[in-house]
Amino acid sequence: MEAVQKDHWYFVALVFLPFLKVSVQQKEVVTVRLEEGMVLDCLCPWDGNLSMVSWSKDLEKEPIALYHPEHGTIFSSRYSGRTEFLKTTPMDGSIAISNVTHQDIGTYHCSVQTFPQGPWIRTVEVEDLDEPPEEDQGTEPPTPEPVHADLTLVAEQNDNVTLSCHHQHSGTVYQVILERLPHGQRGTITGVCKHAEGNLVREDYSSRGTVNCASSLDLTLHLSNVTQEDGGFYRCRFSTDAGEQVTTVLLSVLTPADGISLSAFMMYIYIGVGTACIVLLIAIVILAVRHRKKKRRERYRAKLHPRQKQDYKEAPADKKLSRVCQRTDRALAENQTSAS
Repeated sequence: MEAVQKDHWYFVALVFLPFLKVSVQQKEVVTVRLEEGMVLDCLCPWDGNLSMVSWSKDLEKEPIALYHPEHGTIFSSRYSGRTEFLKTTPMDGSIAISNVTHQDIGTYHCSVQTFPQGPWIRTVEVEDLDEPPEEDQGTEPPTPEPVHADLTLVAEQNDNVTLSCHHQHSGTVYQVILERLPHGQRGTITGVCKHAEGNLVREDYSSRGTVNCASSLDLTLHLSNVTQEDGGFYRCRFSTDAGEQVTTVLLSVLTPADGISLSAFMMYIYIGVGTACIVLLIAIVILAVRHRKKKRRERYRAKLHPRQKQDYKEAPADKKLSRVCQRTDRALAENQTSAS
């Protein structure tokens, strides 16, 4: 029965909340730093009876937190378990958020429904105050300074590549932020690794890859099937006890239009090396055959008579053998005559 009542008043709050916001008697805007356990203050300045407190955030379709004096509290799924109402006074609608991430940055609206004076609203801006301030909209943006890469990675289009933020500086790291640096624009956060309440917290804002964190706060971004749009500068920002330290990585993506691809280049290298090995083998075989023929000729000459050797040297190559045979025949004939 209690669950049914909670669902009922939650539905009523969703229906009438837009109408209640219309009759605003007071609106205040405050800025809060993004930090662990941050408190979003919403203390109604007047006395009366509190009927309901609702918290909403820009770009969120439903209220992120609701409080009713009788029915209790309800939180949206992303804020459940890490958000609580402080309720320090009967008119206090403040909340505290733990395990914060950069997704908690944004504009929050607190609506306190009171009787008899009506609603009171406060707007809270949650910002990462460690970020550099925005430039004045009335002035022209300065020309972006050239970015120098500390490390360069080369990948072929449609390959997989991993960008790494490894800390190589002095000091103890307690947070590392990986940013994409589009040309002429401010960096956009791609991933965050940090320690919060003794736990390793990973924040993945990349729509193209996967962010992973190691216990040493080494952050990696794995990109699959890289495209030309993935190329460019990536910045690793290390927050340490010695101050902020930065490492910049340049990712270059090659396409067939840029020239020979890496695979084709390696194929040409393999073909060239193979051809050179075949030519070298043929040359070795030819030299071995010539050397063998030369040795055979030398052994044949060693067996000849001294006069036959002289004729063999002076005669042309095609008549050497015939002359030797003729002299041999004559010598045999003379021996037979003398014997008879």
